[in-house]
Amino acid sequence: QVQLVESGGGLVQAGGSLRLSCAASTSVFSLNFMAWYRQAPGKQREWVAGFISGGDTKYADSVKGRFTISRDNAKNTVYLQMNSLKPEDTAVYYCAARTYYSDTYHPSSMSFWGQGTQVTVSS
Repeated sequence: QVQLVESGGGLVQAGGSLRLSCAASTSVFSLNFMAWYRQAPGKQREWVAGFISGGDTKYADSVKGRFTISRDNAKNTVYLQMNSLKPEDTAVYYCAARTYYSDTYHPSSMSFWGQGTQVTVSS
């Protein structure tokens, strides 16, 4: 069982920045895929950004150029740097991981989830 603990959410004005952290209870090298998802009120959970084993990163079109996913292998931690935040970025942000390969980013494909951290962007 892998435990994921997020931190770093909060309230920020539009145009501002936040950095989210996700600490894993195991080596990130043992995880095939780690990703950030978000869920806004009344909406389905959606994929935001992912870190594939091997170092490749991928982003949803809605955040490309504004968000950056990175990791600290020594700390088993993945980060999500969020810049130029917009009110529509308001959501609970979740860290998730799986140990196997899949060609989908659908939330149902992920094995482990953090508890979520609230990000609120005011206009």
